[in-house]
Amino acid sequence: MRVLVVDDNPVAAEALAMALSLEDMICRTAFDGSEAIAIGFAWAPHVIIMDISMPDCTGFEAALALRLDPRTGGASIFAFTALDETEVRRQVVDSEFDGYCQKGQSPATLIALLMRMKH
Repeated sequence: MRVLVVDDNPVAAEALAMALSLEDMICRTAFDGSEAIAIGFAWAPHVIIMDISMPDCTGFEAALALRLDPRTGGASIFAFTALDETEVRRQVVDSEFDGYCQKGQSPATLIALLMRMKH
């Protein structure tokens, strides 16, 4: 499974990508929404784990652009943020996200969510 991890904190993005790679996932990282869009279009990941609060191009904007493009429209996009799930759902425009996982939980929670999606 190809997974794109998007977070404006490079250390957090790389750490999560490393944890996911231990589960036999092929990971790439992006450090802002614009980079996520460019990598997504070029690489066509199966899953995108998207931080929300990023400068310039937010996770909402990036997820919507990825969802609307045929190259990435079929990818599963998960909000991975410190924001409360209610806040995320309130700001969603058009089903940008397939799931939600709050930052601060064990990576095992996110990995379990991704493994359920795989089957």
